[in-house]
Amino acid sequence: MTLSVVILNYNVRYFLEHCLYSVVKATRNMEAEIIVVDNASADDSVAMVRDKFPQVKLIESPNNGGFSAGNNLGVAAAKGKYICLLNPDTVVAEETFVKALEKAISLKELGALGVKMIDGTGCFLPESKRKVPFISSAFKKLLGLGSGAGYYQQDIAENDQGEVGVLVGAFMLFRKDRYLEVGGLDERYFMYGEDIDLSYSFTKAGYKNYYLGTTTIIHYKGESTARDKAYWDRFYGAMQLFYDKHFPNRKWLQPLLKIGLWSLKHLAVWSYRNKSTTLLPVKQTVLLSEQLSLRKQLEQMSEFDTLSTRSKSWAFDGAISQTLLVMDTAYIEYEQITRLMQELKNSGNRFRIHPKGSNFILGSDYSDQKGEIIHW
Repeated sequence: MTLSVVILNYNVRYFLEHCLYSVVKATRNMEAEIIVVDNASADDSVAMVRDKFPQVKLIESPNNGGFSAGNNLGVAAAKGKYICLLNPDTVVAEETFVKALEKAISLKELGALGVKMIDGTGCFLPESKRKVPFISSAFKKLLGLGSGAGYYQQDIAENDQGEVGVLVGAFMLFRKDRYLEVGGLDERYFMYGEDIDLSYSFTKAGYKNYYLGTTTIIHYKGESTARDKAYWDRFYGAMQLFYDKHFPNRKWLQPLLKIGLWSLKHLAVWSYRNKSTTLLPVKQTVLLSEQLSLRKQLEQMSEFDTLSTRSKSWAFDGAISQTLLVMDTAYIEYEQITRLMQELKNSGNRFRIHPKGSNFILGSDYSDQKGEIIHW
């Protein structure tokens, strides 16, 4: 077995289904397996996987042990030489795994490999490629100082490739033997910080982490966890653990670090609560599809009372603004969807996707809030 795709799920049934449709398509001609670890979801995620994806290896955890513990269960069951950890709120393009695996195999000192990520609005996610958050750069990032040059890997353009310090756990590909060699994901991290820890563990072991910007995936950030006080407690707790673990010789900085993290946590909570976002009004709703039945289904809903149907060429050639674009994957490929979203971003456009064979559409207009799911 060449590749095992491990997806950890917790209460995001529809995003998981969409993710699986894209992964099944992307691994169709590969020697690959798909593993879903469910962290005791309260929704019908498990039943959905059993019913719609019988080829997927399903592992049901009796409790929610967190990101690290859940993924470690999946890796332990994986048969592939290479593992890809993938968030359930992602969508991969048809060639994503082929390109990523081809590059990974060519890198003799590979630690982990990540790819270009965009959010549900088509905007590039800079955390796709980061530097190791040494204390000074992390403080600047958390305080909102500077351009992020000390935190994000800005010397590599988003469509280029090269060595980076840290990759994000939403998509992380590595060799299983090297993952086990560095101890895997540290289960002291419940959520957040574990991808930074793993990336740095690879580096300390003499391996190199690599960013590949030639393939793009969608990451609907914010689906699995709300940005509440518990989120910030876990995030800053993870940063404290990271510095305690990897920089133990800087004990003199620990009191200052704890005070700083505590202050920044409360500042972040206040900033998020007072954040205001305004979307431009939608002037038209357009369906990219050849399915008459899908159009009729959508027209029955109040959200789509002004629906029109257009072609892919219209979408790529036109100067589109303030449009709700519903894209049917039976008609348009995921690679084309990610390209279209990037071309039409920042023009008041909104994007929704209908996975082939499903009874829903979904999308997200914010990278820090839960998305929209409409099912019938």
